[in-house]
Formats: sequence, C-alpha cells, structure tokens
Amino acid sequence: MSVEQPLWQALTAYRVLTLLYALGLCVYSFDDYDHPIGAVVYMAVLTLWTALTFRMVASAERCTRRFLVGDLGIAVTGILLTPLVDSHDRIAEGTPTLPSIWTMGAVLGFAIKGGWRWGASASTVVCAANVIERGGFAQDTVHMLSLVWVASVGIGYVVEVARASERTLARALRIEAATRERERLARDIHDSVLQVLAMVQRRGAAIGGEAAELGRMAGEQEIALRTLVSTGLVTRPRTGEGTEAVADPGALPDVDDPPGPPRPPGPGRSDDGPCDLRALLAPHAGSRVTFSEPGAPVLLPAGVAGELAAAVGASLDNVRVHAGEDAHAWILLEDEPDAVMVTVRDDGPGIPEGRLADAEAEGRLGVALSIRGRLRDLGGTAEWISAPGQGTEVELTVPKASAKKARQKGEAAR
Repeated sequence: MSVEQPLWQALTAYRVLTLLYALGLCVYSFDDYDHPIGAVVYMAVLTLWTALTFRMVASAERCTRRFLVGDLGIAVTGILLTPLVDSHDRIAEGTPTLPSIWTMGAVLGFAIKGGWRWGASASTVVCAANVIERGGFAQDTVHMLSLVWVASVGIGYVVEVARASERTLARALRIEAATRERERLARDIHDSVLQVLAMVQRRGAAIGGEAAELGRMAGEQEIALRTLVSTGLVTRPRTGEGTEAVADPGALPDVDDPPGPPRPPGPGRSDDGPCDLRALLAPHAGSRVTFSEPGAPVLLPAGVAGELAAAVGASLDNVRVHAGEDAHAWILLEDEPDAVMVTVRDDGPGIPEGRLADAEAEGRLGVALSIRGRLRDLGGTAEWISAPGQGTEVELTVPKASAKKARQKGEAAR
C-alpha cells in the first residue's frame, strides 16, 4: 500500500466529520441568521456534494484536478455567501463561515494530490475569500488563515518526501531483485560452464599439442565469463602469441574432474512440496565420502532442499580440488527443532587464513555464490572452520522458519 494512501483515507473521514460539524453549527445558529433559508440551501448543496463525491477522495487516481477545483469552488462560494445570510455584527465577532472547517478538506486535497505548491495555492485562495468575507484583516482571521496555510504546506511537503522515499525504495528493491537473480545465474554458471571450461583447460594443458591450444582458449573464456558473472564487465581474452590466460589452479572453486550430476533445481521450481533432504545428499556417499543421516526423513520445501544440496555439492567440489583425490570427507545431516544443519568435513591440509577473502576478491564464485550466496538467499548461514594441517569443516544451517517462508513465497508466486 502506498505511503500516502492513509492520508486519503483520513481526508475522506475528515470531510464527513466536518460536514456534520458544519450542519450542527447551522442548526445551532438558525435563528440568528438574517436569511436562514439561504444558509439551509447552501448546507443542502454542501451535503449533496460531499455525498456524491465521497469516493473521489479515496485515492490519488480518483481525485482529479477538475474535482479539486470544484471542491475548492464549493468552499469559497460558501465563504463568500456568508455575509449575505448572516449579520454584520456576527461576522465581526468572528462567527464561523457557512462551510466552517469543512473548507480545510478542500485545501488538504490539493496538498495531498500535488504537494506543497498546490496546497499553498489553494490555501491562498481560501485566505483571500476569508478576508473578503470579513471585510478586512482581523487578528483572529489572520491567526486562523496562517494555520491553514502552514498546515497545507506542511502536509504537502510531507507527501512529496513520502513519494520520493517510495521511488527510492522501489529502485532499491529492483536493484536487489536484479542482484539476486544475477547471483542465482552466476551460481548455475559456476556449477556447470565454469567447471567444464576449467577441466578443458587443464586436460588440454596435460595432453599438449592441439589440445593445449584448445585448453588455452577455454582458459581465456573462463576468465572472461568469470569476470562477467562477478562484475558484469567483460574482459577481452588475451590472444597474443605465446600469451596464455590460464585460471589459477589454486583457486577455491575450480575442479580437476568433470562436474558431477546437475544440481537440484532451486527455489524457483514449480513443484515446491516437501522433500526429504536425505535423498538429495545420499548420492554423494562413496568410498571416500561418508554420509551420516537421521533415522527419520528431514523434510524441507523442494526448492530449499535443492539449494542446500547444491551448496553441499560445491563444498565437496572444493574438497576434491584442495584436499586431493585421496582425502576423505564426511557429511553429517542434523535435524534440529528450529533448523536443519549439514556439516561437510575433510581431512585435507586446511585453508590458509585469508584465502577465502582473497578468492572472493579475485572473482572466484565457489564460496561467495555457490555456497554462501545460496545459504544467504535461504535465510541461513555458512561458516568455515579451518586451520592449516587440520582439515576444513563447513557448517551449513537453514532455519526452519526461513524454509517455511520460502515455501509460502513459492506458493504465492504460483
């Protein structure tokens, strides 16, 4: 709902309440008017106008300029008719005009619709009409009109600030949505294309000959694609004679083996019903990967389970690269009351201090997007515990409350 919508709702109620107040004043002063019939006729017109235009002030779209001008005309007409139906002595004493404080509703309509400039213009017209009705500047009139002018300008300025804030927020949300979608695509690219290019580059260099040239080109394209998905800027591959653009073999997310099976679909999949996370993690088990699971199903929305399983797969990819083919890995799945935790531990050499930050700065996407980015989008966390010579442990945690929200979001999107 728009920030200014409550102001329109308040204005709708204000017009009704002030109409009742003006009608009460008319009834109370009926015997004091010089021409009470004229006052009754005007109040009947004012009541009919308010009833017929009740929905016109319900929103900015319905409140047109033509209506605002007509509304202000009704108010000004009532102010100028007051000397014709009321006595000069009563007017000199400061007796309210026929529309009384209902007039302020017409001014506020201008302020909410067009900002402080419209409010200032409308309040100036009302001030001029009141001066004409009183026959000059009286102290109480000046005080009242000053309040009307200040209130209309103040509310108009607040509306302008609220609209500017809404536009800024909308731009920020669009940027955030685009960034998240870009990160999602980057994860998918890392889990497939970049790993294939890295494999071709290494195998080509190992085979030699024409395959080495093919590997060199694959390495150049890997660098260009990695730069594109991490920064949005494309770097032209170096193709000079004798110049090789090779990926850093020590980078965290690269793999030396062909990529595994395709990752499970993410939160955007159409089928987001309950899924047993054990079934997605079990295929990772093997001679060098031990999988420990609870005895009961660990149910998560399918999209959440798929993303968590993909993060586990990326963690195992890093184990194969940095701990070596002879390293052993352990996957521990824990179903806590408030969260689901997956721990991936290996007996490799560990990660040197500061290497994760350096890899992310270099545009390596394994940790930044394939693991940490996925968990962040799920409302969870990814923590690394490592020391040189003592292996590495990755703790992936997804709160069940966040998983529930993700499921509800998927159902709403459908």
